[in-house]
Amino acid sequence: MGYLDHLSDLCADTSIRKGKRKVKQTVDIKVKMDCDGCERRIRNTVSSMKGVKSVEVSRKQSRVSVSGYVDPNKVLEKVKGTGKKAEFWPYVPYNLVYYPYAPQAYDKKAPSGYVKNVAQALPSPNTPTERLTTLFSDDNPNACSVM
Repeated sequence: MGYLDHLSDLCADTSIRKGKRKVKQTVDIKVKMDCDGCERRIRNTVSSMKGVKSVEVSRKQSRVSVSGYVDPNKVLEKVKGTGKKAEFWPYVPYNLVYYPYAPQAYDKKAPSGYVKNVAQALPSPNTPTERLTTLFSDDNPNACSVM
């Protein structure tokens, strides 16, 4: 059977596709929509793109979710082509953030349960820290009174 397998491999279509294969992904975009007409225009524009499998539009959250084999930048440009101001979805669920009510993360315009996706302020490793030995020493006037 080795000879027949080799022969079938030679006869098989071995055309190599040039270019990168797109990955199936979900793109979330924030778009301000006022009426059913805005929602319908955005849905029709995005669903006519090549590679789009599904489009979900939430006017209450001002969110458009596009799933399929698409390029996120092309989807954003297509939505901007409708005349609406659009940007990538800047929010994440608040339970995924270390400190959700940091001044940079909290946004009044965010839908309920979401905060902005920003780098959280964590203490840097170069900040001066007091050692425990100096906290409870006799030389420290603010030391514990038990000692």
